[in-house]
Amino acid sequence: MEKELTIKQVSQITGLSEHTLRYYEKINLLDPVGRSLSGARVYTETDVTWIHFLNRLRATGMSIRKMQEYADLRRQGEHTLMKRNAMLKSHYKEVLKRISELQGNLAEIEKKMKYIEELMEQKKLQGEDHND
Repeated sequence: MEKELTIKQVSQITGLSEHTLRYYEKINLLDPVGRSLSGARVYTETDVTWIHFLNRLRATGMSIRKMQEYADLRRQGEHTLMKRNAMLKSHYKEVLKRISELQGNLAEIEKKMKYIEELMEQKKLQGEDHND
């Protein structure tokens, strides 16, 4: 049997607020969460693994709508593996494209920093020449 976790514990483990966890359940990103005898939400380690994956999808720019689509396919079972894989491949390509764009932008920023540092060095040297 899997270890049972409270919403507070899952919030601490995943970095999502309790509000966000309830919202994810409401919009069907999470399967209905189990309940204790007192009615409190009870999460499993499997739930936490899924939430970690959702966090990665979100952190890499997948929209909530696409995440819902993926979650729905997952719920439907193994006959959706090809569709899920296609979704992930598409997202993977988008992430690689954004990484490439970011690397290009970062290179331009680096060039500008070097240019400014060279100007500052020239000004420093010019200032020293005038003081002699």
